[in-house]
Amino acid sequence: MTRRSHRRERVRRSRLAPRDLVAEALAGVLQRPARSTLTALGTVLGVGTFIAVLGLTGTAASQIDARFNKLTATEVAVNDTGGRDADTVPLAFPQDADRRIERLNGVEAAGVCWQVRLGVEQTVRSSPLAGATSADTRTSVLAASPGFLRAAEARVAQGRLFDTYHDTNRQRVAVVGATTAARLGITTLRTRPAVFIGNTAFTVVGIIGEADREPDLLMSVLVPRSTAEKVWGPPGDQRAHMLVSTRLGAAAQVAGEAPTALRPEHPEYFKAVPPPDPRALRSAVTGDLNQLFLLLATVCLVIGAVGIANTTLVAVMERTSEIGLRRALGARGTHITAQFLAESATLGLLGGLAGTSLGTVTVVTVSALREWTPVIAPLAVATAPALGLATGLLAGLYPAWRAARIPPAEALRR
Repeated sequence: MTRRSHRRERVRRSRLAPRDLVAEALAGVLQRPARSTLTALGTVLGVGTFIAVLGLTGTAASQIDARFNKLTATEVAVNDTGGRDADTVPLAFPQDADRRIERLNGVEAAGVCWQVRLGVEQTVRSSPLAGATSADTRTSVLAASPGFLRAAEARVAQGRLFDTYHDTNRQRVAVVGATTAARLGITTLRTRPAVFIGNTAFTVVGIIGEADREPDLLMSVLVPRSTAEKVWGPPGDQRAHMLVSTRLGAAAQVAGEAPTALRPEHPEYFKAVPPPDPRALRSAVTGDLNQLFLLLATVCLVIGAVGIANTTLVAVMERTSEIGLRRALGARGTHITAQFLAESATLGLLGGLAGTSLGTVTVVTVSALREWTPVIAPLAVATAPALGLATGLLAGLYPAWRAARIPPAEALRR
């Protein structure tokens, strides 16, 4: 017998082929389908929320852009500061301020407005008699030129808005917001109702039902500018301002020209405020939404990871005898670890795929109901299943490590 025959032959270490690993993982997942479905549900919700959040915020951002372009980006405010002569010039806007601004290129409508300064005992009532129905303290009386109502895009539910004739002839008429009209008990204009501001009666010619640019008009009473000057005088502590509605792209130019157009000799009496940059405002809004909802998605993913970890750990305890048998047949600890990691990763991947589909359907459904154009980033859809896979892997680390440390002899005794 040669020395070579006496050599101890090395025992080949067992190996687990990738195909066998995938087969074992699928078998472990499909062995208990109900449990696997409930385990993956947390990941489905987490990934679905992640996709829905990104899709809905992107869709909402496009709608915010459109809204800003329609309203905010076409609105210019001109404030009456009075400059150095503020004490001696309580109202710097000329009588024909509306016409001067509307002559500028790109202007659609413009009008002056200020809050009327009332006495302590002067209230808005539906009758001059004591105890008559009155509006609350939130009701403000505004002096406005006809152009202000057009610039505010005010629309009447009943009646009409006062016009240049009423303003020029100092007619005692009023337009009432729908909320204030309801508080005063004015439900119809057929009876020619009146409102009493202090002891002065104003015939109600219209009830404002909507105001796109100035929603506070629904809680106000508006009277012509010249009438307010005759009854109460010029503005008091709160100086007048002008609202200008422009065509898209003309707001910045109008803001630069407005002070000179109003008072060429004293443009310093006015301060024109152009609209903010829609992109900056949109970034701030969408940033806040992303932070809020991504936090919710993270919570859902954590819940899903805890669910996978808990179920995998229970599976390890239930399959102790199986683990012992495999170890006795030559499986190494790394094989056991790989098997349970593969199972948890499979659950995470399936949950990620289902969650991606659920999130996409949610974005499309909400957009269809709101008549929006859905916006979903392709990169987010592509990476979402990988996020579920990573969640499953992280959740399975401890159970897999626990399974690999079970001694074979102890496992076979159970």
